[in-house]
Amino acid sequence: MASIRHFPATHPLPDWRNFGVMLRVLLGVNALAALAALLLANDLPGWKAHYIDLASLVEPLLLFGLGVLALLRNLLWRLPLRLGQMCVLVIFGALAQLLLQGAWSLNLFEAASPWRFLLLTWATTGLLLGYFELRSRAFSPAQAEARLAALNARIRPHFLFNSLNAVLSLIRARPSQAEAALESLSDLFRAAMRDPAELVSLADEIDLGRQYLELEYLRLGERLAVDWQIDNIPLDLPIPPLMLQPLLENAVYHGIEPAPVGGTIVIAIDQRADELHIRIANPVLSNSTGAGMHAAGNHMALANIRERLALYYDLEARLETEVAENRYEVRIVLPCRRKSP
Repeated sequence: MASIRHFPATHPLPDWRNFGVMLRVLLGVNALAALAALLLANDLPGWKAHYIDLASLVEPLLLFGLGVLALLRNLLWRLPLRLGQMCVLVIFGALAQLLLQGAWSLNLFEAASPWRFLLLTWATTGLLLGYFELRSRAFSPAQAEARLAALNARIRPHFLFNSLNAVLSLIRARPSQAEAALESLSDLFRAAMRDPAELVSLADEIDLGRQYLELEYLRLGERLAVDWQIDNIPLDLPIPPLMLQPLLENAVYHGIEPAPVGGTIVIAIDQRADELHIRIANPVLSNSTGAGMHAAGNHMALANIRERLALYYDLEARLETEVAENRYEVRIVLPCRRKSP
């Protein structure tokens, strides 16, 4: 099973296919181009003209270069770090010269020293490579795993305490059900003690959510209804552990328990192109105070999951919430990765 040790943020050479990496490169290069235009210009109108000239040369180089590096990512990752970085410098240097020659042949720019443009290209590329190497050290596997362990530790006590209380409420009244519930609780304990850096299959995460809701059903009875909407998707897709359970716990605690008649929790999971979409919706009290209390109670779990998603996927995953008059909905979007890069 894949783990965070194989994820892009921990590799000193950036994952050129990752949206977060692309965005940082685009913003960084354009910021440097804007600074260069400011140094060349005499006034603000002149800065704008210089920046447009630089951008018209830099943007094609940048976009084409990112495309080439995305194609060569796996090959570059197999090389020693310094050799891989040198290859990136050579690739961008060669593309810069090809682009400059093409621009001269079309009379788009006045002839200038090709060495100056090459040195500027290498300097910018070197700065970005240095930034990504430093960033990979900040997100080293050991540090990322320690951070994940700390984040998971915040979830486990509340999760296991509530599950244990559900079992204790059955021991005297319904001992046979309590015995079955203890078996489910042991499975929940094993899931909670997993290595937080290791990904789990979607099937395992769904099973964990079902077991947790079955325990809550023993406590809440008919007040708790669950609607699973799972499309025909590959259940072996790897996802971070404990994605569903904290959200289901919040849905029960903030959506079902306060309602005298209970309600229905909807869990919808489907795949759209290369993205896995998870949606969890539950009823909330119709008055604004109840909705506000719900949002406040959800804050810790949502912040926890957002931070874990950032550690695993950078900017490629997202978590969104929506509060309607009688409904609270959480949506998670993950990239579909059957195996580690």
